[in-house]
Amino acid sequence: MKTPKFLQQKNLKTKLFLFLSSTVSILFNFPSQAMNFSLDTEDPVLLWNQATLEAISNTNIGPTPTSRALGLVNTSIYDAWAAYDPVAIGTQLGNSLQVSNEKINLENKSTAISHAAYTTLLDLFPTQEPAFTHLMQQLGIDSTISSTNTAAGIGNLTAKTLLDNKYTDGSNQLNNYTDTTNYQPINTWDKITDPNRWQPLSIDNGKNIQKFLTPQWGDVTPFADISGNQYLPPPPAQFGTQAYIDQALQIIEYSASLTDEQKVIAEYWADGPQTILPPGHWHLIAEYVSTRDKLSLDDNVKLFFTLGNAVSDAGIAAWDAKEHYDYVRPITAIQYLAANHLLPNEHPLVRTNPQTNVQEIYTWAGPDKGSQWIDGTTWLPYQKSTFVTPPFAEYVSGHSTFSAASAEILKRFTKSDELGACHTQLPNTSSFETHTPSNPIKLCWDTFTQAADQAGISRLYGGIHFQDGDINGRVLGRKVGAVVWEKSQYYINGGKPVKKVPESSPILGLLTLAAFSGVSLLKRNNITRHRKSD
Repeated sequence: MKTPKFLQQKNLKTKLFLFLSSTVSILFNFPSQAMNFSLDTEDPVLLWNQATLEAISNTNIGPTPTSRALGLVNTSIYDAWAAYDPVAIGTQLGNSLQVSNEKINLENKSTAISHAAYTTLLDLFPTQEPAFTHLMQQLGIDSTISSTNTAAGIGNLTAKTLLDNKYTDGSNQLNNYTDTTNYQPINTWDKITDPNRWQPLSIDNGKNIQKFLTPQWGDVTPFADISGNQYLPPPPAQFGTQAYIDQALQIIEYSASLTDEQKVIAEYWADGPQTILPPGHWHLIAEYVSTRDKLSLDDNVKLFFTLGNAVSDAGIAAWDAKEHYDYVRPITAIQYLAANHLLPNEHPLVRTNPQTNVQEIYTWAGPDKGSQWIDGTTWLPYQKSTFVTPPFAEYVSGHSTFSAASAEILKRFTKSDELGACHTQLPNTSSFETHTPSNPIKLCWDTFTQAADQAGISRLYGGIHFQDGDINGRVLGRKVGAVVWEKSQYYINGGKPVKKVPESSPILGLLTLAAFSGVSLLKRNNITRHRKSD
């Protein structure tokens, strides 16, 4: 495997900037950085997180294994570090590895952290071993040490203990995360039996058909206790109701009038295949926060330990809802409604062609085509024709859940909602439209909440999610973030319970949720959800 450019640099303090630039150009399909900042560090926590992000991008493992990997790498880092902290306890071995005060120093912490991360990453991404070994060499650390009475040994032991326990967490890592539930879609790629349910897609007339990615993920053992009905969102709108039609019309309305800014937002947050995906995107944001606030190694350990487990549990909670409801994507719902003439012709963006008797939609018609009338059965989201809607159910939005959970952690860690970051999109740099944007577009986020909300609504601009999936994903993410925060602080504070702080509940989000969801907010699924936590 070719050595990554950032690892070819002799000076460790220069390489993260190079890595960030090259990775983000892949991540967003734009030749620019994700955010307007450079990262200049020798901190092993940040270095190993960057190595993890590159491995994720190179291996294309999908959002659920990605979120788990970020949780495991940063938990192994934390567990190794905890042996060198006088208060913290490990998640697997408690305080049994606690070293004497004279051994608590930056060098030992860095060595233990690096061995823990290295061991974990080799297990998760074996094909990326050359990059991981090269980073160990750049750090001046011998990757072959296997003793248990040294800093290296502590890192190895904590990582192996964690990994051994996680092999049976329900993810099916040892079999490449393949489905363990025998999930079978109700609909086929070419026939809709139930318009409420997810449909696998095919862009080559059935030669290659989507398979639901990790339908077993709702049964993965979480870091925190996210069992119970409060973590299962209310049911989405059902076919035959006005709410079902209204949510489809809303997506059509967005698609018909996309501005350059909305297109940039949709592409910026897309985080699709061959990228670091939404969980990794929020780790980049955390790196910005680390740089902005000049965090120490100890603080970075705590931040990324908590954030990694937040995205990990957010993936479990979101996929639990996805598998439970198995809900239809906009592309299927809109095409089905048009095929059966169920969209209201009185709507200004809908008409029935009198010559062909085809229900047509005025919408974005494809790259560089602008908005025009098209056959409603051919409607597509704002994406490349080969960049299809993700291979799993719509409800709830993973983007919204991952983002809200991450924002909750970052707010609590920094004791502020202030983000203060921007991304500038240069003209004509869209990944699939020649002249988009026509002028520079600067996306700025004053707060973590704004960034998370924009990530959520970006999926409506892109035609990937309905509003219910976004808003209820945000609510779910905040709940997950709150309970993960409490669990992580329990370990960080030496096993002492922490005072519970309610998750953030922005008034606008709740009003939007109430207005859109209507009566569904009053309903709860009466099947109690049970999971065990670590």
